Amino acid sequence: MKKIILTFLLTSAALVSIAQNTFKAVIKDSKTKETLVGATAVLQGTTNGSSADINGYAEIKDIPNGKQIIVFSYVGYDQKMDTVEFPLQRRELIEILLKPASTEMEEVVVSATRSSRTIDDIPTRVETISAGELDEKASMQPANVKMVLTESTGIQTQQTSATSANASIRIQGLDGKYTQILKDGFPLYSGFSSGLSIIQIPPLDLKRVELIKGAASTLYGGGAIAGLINFVSKVPMEKRELSLLVNGNNSKALDISGFYSQKWRKIGLTLFASQNSQQAYDPNKDGLSDIPKFTRFNLNPKLFYYIDSSATLSFGVNTSIENRIGGDMQLINHKADSIHSYFEDNISNRGSTQLKFEKSFKNKGVLTLKNSIGYFDRTIRKPNYDFSGKQISSFSEINFLLPRNKSEWIGGITAWTDDFKQTNVDSLVLMNKSIIAGLFIQNSYKATEKLVVEAGIRLDGTNQNNYFVLPKLSLLYKISQKITTRLGGGLGYKMPTIFSEDAEERAFQNIQPLDYSKVKPETSTGGNWDVNYRTILFEKLSFSFNQLFFYTRLDNPLVLNSTVLPNGNSEFVNASGYMDTKGFETNVKFRYEDLTLYCGYTFIDARQHYGVERINPLTAKDRLYITLMYEEENKWRIGYELFYTGQQYLNNGSKKRDYWVMGISAERMFKHFSLFVNAENFTDTRQTRFEPIYTGTIQSPQYNQIWAPTDGFIFNGGFKLKL
Repeated sequence: MKKIILTFLLTSAALVSIAQNTFKAVIKDSKTKETLVGATAVLQGTTNGSSADINGYAEIKDIPNGKQIIVFSYVGYDQKMDTVEFPLQRRELIEILLKPASTEMEEVVVSATRSSRTIDDIPTRVETISAGELDEKASMQPANVKMVLTESTGIQTQQTSATSANASIRIQGLDGKYTQILKDGFPLYSGFSSGLSIIQIPPLDLKRVELIKGAASTLYGGGAIAGLINFVSKVPMEKRELSLLVNGNNSKALDISGFYSQKWRKIGLTLFASQNSQQAYDPNKDGLSDIPKFTRFNLNPKLFYYIDSSATLSFGVNTSIENRIGGDMQLINHKADSIHSYFEDNISNRGSTQLKFEKSFKNKGVLTLKNSIGYFDRTIRKPNYDFSGKQISSFSEINFLLPRNKSEWIGGITAWTDDFKQTNVDSLVLMNKSIIAGLFIQNSYKATEKLVVEAGIRLDGTNQNNYFVLPKLSLLYKISQKITTRLGGGLGYKMPTIFSEDAEERAFQNIQPLDYSKVKPETSTGGNWDVNYRTILFEKLSFSFNQLFFYTRLDNPLVLNSTVLPNGNSEFVNASGYMDTKGFETNVKFRYEDLTLYCGYTFIDARQHYGVERINPLTAKDRLYITLMYEEENKWRIGYELFYTGQQYLNNGSKKRDYWVMGISAERMFKHFSLFVNAENFTDTRQTRFEPIYTGTIQSPQYNQIWAPTDGFIFNGGFKLKL
């Protein structure tokens, strides 16, 4: 009997051992074939799995016989599931290829370059803010994209009005008028409409943001001397998207945003709507608002018609209606009297169309036709002063992209019109009418597996009889799989305009109309060089490092003359000299499992070389941004942010101190909704803690230039719903 039992036990043990299988694989990136250290392979429905070692090797033991599903995953890549039948017929090592996730794919193909090539093969240096980052920032500031841009190295959002909180974008020390802002490749925020641009663009319907720093005029014409920012909207997908965001904060703001998109067989639709409101807020209790009272409505529908598999027609409308008022708190709260009477009221209406047709051909060529028409109406009211104007602009382009294995061509023709008229006076005081026509061509050539050369040229002509030839050259060299370097440069120009930060600060009061016989366009020469390094440290710690050096020289800068004319106005003139900006940006990123540490440092030396040489006002030499983020997929997101802004000079030559700003945020995610809270600037750093925001009397305050935050500590919270 004992022999029978012993035989049974030994036989059972042998059968069990035979039924326990081992799976061996090496996990790699599907494109680069680099091994993905730390990628996981797990037997579905169990905790049985392993992580890939430094060679990408992963091994799962004790797998039962039969069909089993193995799940492969890695941060930033699409999850992959393979069905494997055990025991295996073959014992060799299996290669598993993972594709970059959809949230990362938007960093691979960038529309601002007009290229069909991946970002790894584009010599032009492009930075992207992905959908994940936009989703995170939408929890912090859902009303606009100001915070999204503030947290990028080399970019400063400059507040131009203490009363209305208007802001502009500065790239690498150059004023906001030298940055071109695009929406899906359309220039919708130029001229008169630029003053309120970034504070009227909400982030919920955006798929990504693309940044090109340095001259980008070869592809996009005048105005892109400092660079360009392209806000890329979401497009319909096969799977329906329905999102709702509701947010409130301690300054009595309420934000409600909704986005819907869906794609059917022939038709696609996206629809974004938002309502943003804010009560006047006075954190320093000086009787004047530091955040204005405003109400804004946005409605952006877009229709897509898929003619066939090779042709798509889309038409969209962007609209915004806003009324914002700042000034004396008693007046805003309808308790005005002879003393409490100061205010600044901004009423604006914005509307634009976007028409686009794309046709692909058998030779892989792509024909694109684009047209947009923009309308912007704004009224500024202050005690004893009114300013109102209307701007009608248009943009048209036809381009053809011809990609080949080693060479890619893109060429096109553009026409850009802008017509502004001041409307609140009997005879027009300020007006601007410009027509710019241009043609461009660019070639990207893959000379070797390691070297890619991109060269282009543009010719523009204007109704002021100005002609510009704008060449560009960029190089990409892949030193190794881990190290790449880019070198590029080009020319740029900016037509004379009164729409600048100086004019915005004055609400266009006492500004002399431009005399085009006396002023001439501003021109620029610039370039940059960067080195990018990525690797894995200690098997699981990913590390990336990017070092950028830049230089831009601006000739004939148009400045507001300090000498007042006999009629009491100030006028814009070309300075007898030049301005240049040089410096570097350093970006470092560490990632270990669910923890990410990012550090970005910017050094800028921007100087005016006319009159008495001096540092460009409101340009901090040193800026540092550090963020520590813990993100457990689909569960938690907790972040800490630290900003440092160095000393700055004002227009009057006075030197202002440096300051720190800190913030912390948390979001708990569930299947279809999430809850978030955010403590922004919880150290309550603000300019009014360092000095008064104005001089004079409260009836007629003379505001100082804004060089630090004015709103102080803001605590907000809300929820997001996704179906």
